Amino acid sequence: MPPLRVLRIGGSGPEDVVVDTAGRVLTGTADGRILRITLPSRGTGGSVEEVARTGGRPLGLEVLSDGRLLVCDAERGLLRLAPETGGTPVEVLADSVDGAPLRFCSNAAAAADGSVYFSTSSSRYGLRDWRADIVEHSATGRLLRLAPNGMVEVLLEGLQFANGVVLSADESYVAVAETGAYRLTRLWLTGPHAGRRDVLIDELPGFPDNLSRGPSGTIWIALASPREAALDWLHRMPWASRRLAARTATRLRPPPPRVARVLGIDQQGHVVHDLRRRGAAYRMITSVHECGRTLVLGSLMEDGVATFPFPPQPR
Repeated sequence: MPPLRVLRIGGSGPEDVVVDTAGRVLTGTADGRILRITLPSRGTGGSVEEVARTGGRPLGLEVLSDGRLLVCDAERGLLRLAPETGGTPVEVLADSVDGAPLRFCSNAAAAADGSVYFSTSSSRYGLRDWRADIVEHSATGRLLRLAPNGMVEVLLEGLQFANGVVLSADESYVAVAETGAYRLTRLWLTGPHAGRRDVLIDELPGFPDNLSRGPSGTIWIALASPREAALDWLHRMPWASRRLAARTATRLRPPPPRVARVLGIDQQGHVVHDLRRRGAAYRMITSVHECGRTLVLGSLMEDGVATFPFPPQPR
């Protein structure tokens, strides 16, 4: 991976990054703001402007074809707003399912038919205690669908910290990152395997976070941290041991190592790009998105977004 260029944005925790039709980057910060970033280019220094406030903690974002923005808010659920109008009103599209409040809404992908596929990471822990869910291995994550008529249905449950969501280029399947299981789980939507669940890619070298799809069809995977042998061992222990370790993780909150890594896979799950840098000044990469000839990175921990040139050489 080439050296990263970091653009400070005046806010912390730009967990997800997306790009609008004008080539501007959108991200959400820990204080509830949605920011729009014009990246530096030759002759310009770039800019950052606030376009909305969700009143909660925005995580995953998705730009809709009409310019509006879907926001997975960890505290408020699935939201929609219009950046061009100052983000008001903020519409709540889904904040419950089967009569129970949504907890820890994480990431979303919008389909051509108006459906929205989105994830909730945990029903036991909120964003503040995400480490505890990874350690406990609670398997309470879910993949849901918001139908065009506004109904919410659960498509998959029992997921290990459900996170990033992406649709294939032809929308024949939707994939969701299981951060706690180092894999992308696929649900077929059309064709002979419709309704079937399988694995798109397994045994990832780190914790997969947000997902995005580039214009060529490449699915980008942000790896928040390298895989840990001690955690693999702990996940094989009885629940009581994992629960005790989760309490410790909640109390200590150990920082992730300074390793930056993203993967690019094709539609069949084969790795075509493996970009990494140790000792990086930018760590815990939680999102990656193509922006022209640049890859833009977001992080749950940093106070800026990072960029580096694209396309890199295939793996």
